[in-house]
Amino acid sequence: MPQVSYNKDSKENILSGFIIDLGYGIKNFIKDNLGIIIGLFVLCIIITLINPSFLTSNNLLNVLRQTSTNLYLALAMTMIIILGGIDLSVGSIMAVVGVVTTSLVALFAFPVWLAVSVGLLVGMLFGALNGYVIATTIIPPFIVTLATMNIARGAAYVLSDGKPIRVMSDSFNSIGSGYIGGVLPAPVLYLIILLIVCYIIMNKTKLGRYIYAVGGNAEAAKFSGINIKRVKFFAYTFSGLMAAIAGIVLASRMFSGQPTAGSGAELDAIAAVVLGGTSMTGGIGRIGGTVIGALIIGVLSNGLNLMGVSSFWQYIVKGVVILIAVYADVLKKRNAQYNLS
Repeated sequence: MPQVSYNKDSKENILSGFIIDLGYGIKNFIKDNLGIIIGLFVLCIIITLINPSFLTSNNLLNVLRQTSTNLYLALAMTMIIILGGIDLSVGSIMAVVGVVTTSLVALFAFPVWLAVSVGLLVGMLFGALNGYVIATTIIPPFIVTLATMNIARGAAYVLSDGKPIRVMSDSFNSIGSGYIGGVLPAPVLYLIILLIVCYIIMNKTKLGRYIYAVGGNAEAAKFSGINIKRVKFFAYTFSGLMAAIAGIVLASRMFSGQPTAGSGAELDAIAAVVLGGTSMTGGIGRIGGTVIGALIIGVLSNGLNLMGVSSFWQYIVKGVVILIAVYADVLKKRNAQYNLS
């Protein structure tokens, strides 16, 4: 009997500990991101006043579905920017992975699971190429990923001959356009799973601590025994994987592989990360902030579409948002240094 009582008490302690940790986590999340959370609510209110259809369930689900694709990229981009790097190739990787996967399904009759697996592998290989070159040479990440961006985009055009590759497979098309239980869009379910994985990596593992350490001070991290090359290699390989997931989901939603897919996607991902409070100089950032940042970008894009604003003007608006967010980060750091001095 004492053993039974002990187990019961242990389970209750574990449960109560989990609830306390969850409470602290939510409290810290709101505290750390209060400014952008308020900004998100204000943005939603303004758009709703202009166009009440914004708050319809169908439109909100559409916002979540569209935002999920950006967040796949932004989650990995958060890790990379915390490292003090950048990845400009993710949009092009989306395109080449979408073309490869749809080609295998539509032209070579590959089973969907095998075609998707090959697509994920292609994305990881491009990410691994970025990671290897960045980790083993002195070439800046900006230049390396800029080169890979062009290579991947060119490969997408070569493989598709510059034309969309139409897919008629229902099982493939349901990957991005299907629903779970008839309610939850499948891409949102993938997002929830990936959010949990990224949160665990960044907050509960040594790898996450290493990413922050390298981004904060690479030399100090090196003298502490951290293998900087492995950390960078992982981050960029993971970014390639996330871009591949985004590319497959997007191709599935469009029922085709488009060599132009993902154009400008890297800018949306960077905007989400910076809006979420991650510093472009590295060492500072949170996954939770990136989620709010991506929601702001998604709501903004959706609101502009509802208002009938041209997509050309949307590029200008997003550029201004990125500029303001980076400037705010610079001011925040300057004020912090001033207070310390």
